[in-house]
Amino acid sequence: MMDGTFTDVGRSSARRHADLLVIGGTLATPNGVERADVACAAGRIVALGDLQHSWTADATLDAKGLHVLPGVIDSQVHFREPGLTHKETLEAGTRGAVLGGVTAVFEMPNTQPLTLRAEDLQAKLDAARGRAWCDHAFYIGGSSVNAEHLEYLESLPGCAGVKVFMGSSFGDLLADENEVLCRILAHGRRRMAVHAEDEARLRDRKVIAESSGDVRQHPVWRDASSALLATQRIVTLAGDTGRRLHILHVSTAEEIAFLSDRKDRVTVEVTPHHLTLEAPECYERLGTLAQMNPPVRERRHRDALWQAIREGVVDVIGSDHAPHTLEEKSRPYPASPSGMTGVQTLVPVMLNHVHRG
Repeated sequence: MMDGTFTDVGRSSARRHADLLVIGGTLATPNGVERADVACAAGRIVALGDLQHSWTADATLDAKGLHVLPGVIDSQVHFREPGLTHKETLEAGTRGAVLGGVTAVFEMPNTQPLTLRAEDLQAKLDAARGRAWCDHAFYIGGSSVNAEHLEYLESLPGCAGVKVFMGSSFGDLLADENEVLCRILAHGRRRMAVHAEDEARLRDRKVIAESSGDVRQHPVWRDASSALLATQRIVTLAGDTGRRLHILHVSTAEEIAFLSDRKDRVTVEVTPHHLTLEAPECYERLGTLAQMNPPVRERRHRDALWQAIREGVVDVIGSDHAPHTLEEKSRPYPASPSGMTGVQTLVPVMLNHVHRG
């Protein structure tokens, strides 16, 4: 049984009162799984151990028979405020996060207006103040219109970093040309997040989706080469500047093979959707509800992602939470928007995978 007290600066280890006391739960710690109580004050864990007889608290939760887990960080969510609040508000999105065991989120810049300027970032921070249920930071979009200002923008309080859309975006947020990408890479020091799909290939192949009207063609249109070409291109360009990268929602076996030898400067995110669903079954069963970018693919890709987790190639699992209304998702393909919810199901889905071994 552990019996230790962790203190913050200015907080005495003799303190015996907490805001919250969680009693009798089973904790997973670096020392193993064991029963312990948890004391929290000012939103921080301040003590672990056998505390129920030596601590008082404003509120007490009986966790006997339950596992107590730390909240997780969801590294990629697309909440819909401002501009698209008929889909979801910051309040609703962050409440869903907390209900699902997520206590911090990094939110993406493809709202309306786009998050490209300091004023856009501040507007999101202001909107979240007093309404967000969890910790949060917001990405700035890397673009041709703000490339020279990105080093300043990424240093602002509340900025999660710079996110670049090489494909699957619109207007000033799309950055698919090498000249623009090189300007973005040259301005900034923080690791840059990338949605890597090759826009030119997507445009050339869109006729596959338009002529078929069949959502089962989604991974045929946005094929593995579309993802691999973009990933290879941005990694090569970043090598010229020394910029570190974070490739979001990696979905193909080919990307994993390419990135596994470049872990010194590239980190990898995968999503529960790509780890759980497979084509064509998910499209036959769920239709456009399974439509996302990059697409859910065949089993060989899913198997490669799991192998990458086992081998330590994958650094983080993010939900890529991107809600739409059921009416919008029910439009005929390809007019149906891509994106699924996920912030509330990230932890439960992954715990199911853990349970199944």
